[in-house]
Amino acid sequence: MAAALPVGAPAAQAAPPEPPPSATPPTFDLEEATIDALQEKMASGAETARSLAEKYLARIEALDRKGPALRSVLEVNPDALAIAESLDAERREKGPRGPLHGVPILVKDNVGTADRMSTAAGSLALAGVAPREDSSVVRRLRAAGAVILGKTNLSEWANFRSTHSSSGWSGRGGQCRNPYALDRNPSGSSSGSGAATAANLAAAAVGTETDGSIVSPSTSCGIVGVKPTLGLVSRAGIVPIAHSQDTAGPMARTVRDAAILLAAMAGADPADPGTRTAPFRAEALGALDPSAIRGARLGVVRKSIFGNNPATDRVAESALSALADLGAVLVDPADIETAGDLGRTELDVLLYEFKADLNAYLASLGPASPVRTLAELIAWNERHRAREMPYFGQEIFERAEAKGPLTEQAYRDALAADLANARTKGIDAALAEHRLDALVCPTGGPAWMTDLVDGDGNGWGSSTVPAVAGYPHVTVPMGFVFGLPVGLSFFAGAWSEPRLLSYAYAFEQATCHRRPPRYLATADLAAS
Repeated sequence: MAAALPVGAPAAQAAPPEPPPSATPPTFDLEEATIDALQEKMASGAETARSLAEKYLARIEALDRKGPALRSVLEVNPDALAIAESLDAERREKGPRGPLHGVPILVKDNVGTADRMSTAAGSLALAGVAPREDSSVVRRLRAAGAVILGKTNLSEWANFRSTHSSSGWSGRGGQCRNPYALDRNPSGSSSGSGAATAANLAAAAVGTETDGSIVSPSTSCGIVGVKPTLGLVSRAGIVPIAHSQDTAGPMARTVRDAAILLAAMAGADPADPGTRTAPFRAEALGALDPSAIRGARLGVVRKSIFGNNPATDRVAESALSALADLGAVLVDPADIETAGDLGRTELDVLLYEFKADLNAYLASLGPASPVRTLAELIAWNERHRAREMPYFGQEIFERAEAKGPLTEQAYRDALAADLANARTKGIDAALAEHRLDALVCPTGGPAWMTDLVDGDGNGWGSSTVPAVAGYPHVTVPMGFVFGLPVGLSFFAGAWSEPRLLSYAYAFEQATCHRRPPRYLATADLAAS
């Protein structure tokens, strides 16, 4: 089994994932516990921050290291229990800081932590390397009283290394598994955050998204995911792909938990010039109003989304009926006509920005890092091919390295085309034409079979247009296909998070589709 590596330790070549038989997990008294419930337990004295951390660490040992061997957590924080104890002492002396005080949270391995854990984006090249300071997201979470429990596995380099990658695989952690069916993929690149949250290995987790990397693993792992408006959450200290689309966001089992986590993460940051003050206070993210859906005009995006998987379509039609029953006004269809125009230009933008942004990030690590540029990283991977590239290569890295600076006209033209097709001609146009409050559609299909030979399958979903636009996107469980979860997406214009979260909350509370995984060896084809 590919366990978490001690900081600085070398890794053996990851063994191919051989799905174990279905595993019955041990009884866990915190299963499906919400952040509010954990606070109630600590307030009553039934639990402490330390006891919660101990229980979740034991859960990681039972399910991630043993049992179904999810491989969703790369390493646990060696200081977690000490941090929890200090927060318990503070609670006794001063009371809690807020809803996250003492709550165990996992963060993706590309989110910087200046502690005894690595920040490696899953790569062996950066194993043992820690940044000089916390990312802004982690700094805000620590200030809110969260216990950073550990680092989650991911699609290495946020799934921007190879065109034949398997989502959820990294050199540090091997192949992450989907807890609903162990031979299925958790999707990427925030695969470990999705699988760990679904399996109750922490109260919630932080993921990152450039295009689909929060919402796709969230739908595949049956949880809530929020990709915020670009600029709501600081990117400082996060291993980048592209500054025009990158953002961190919460992944949780309930909408309220996601809103609580997002409120703690959000805010302007001088270290990230792309952040700016949102037209609402962060506290507004937690003010969920299920009545907001009554009379809300929701446009149904069908083009390129429906028709890919008949079973998912049936679940989606049921979800649309539920929205209508809640009082939403469905405008059907309300398609985004420019969605198909984004493929080539989006990739060009990401390639240009990846080279520039990653070079800047690697340079910031100083002498602690064995690689200082993308070119050096490519060479490092070639020297360590047996361990770092046993299943797929680094074609995307090589294409990015061949790009010129961000001053090139080709980059500027591609970025301008992206923003026009995703924003003004895309989401903005659809909202205006139909007088909509939001757009709604399936997030994607059920999880595909993990395949280290040919790489990922199931290449459709709703993430690209809001990702390229930099607009918010919320996914919430909407049902199951053969026992595999699928999600419902809500997205709209910039800064619409409070509205979208309220719509998702109303749907969640009315339908209650979330249910814990069973860690089956394969999908239950007898399930409806």
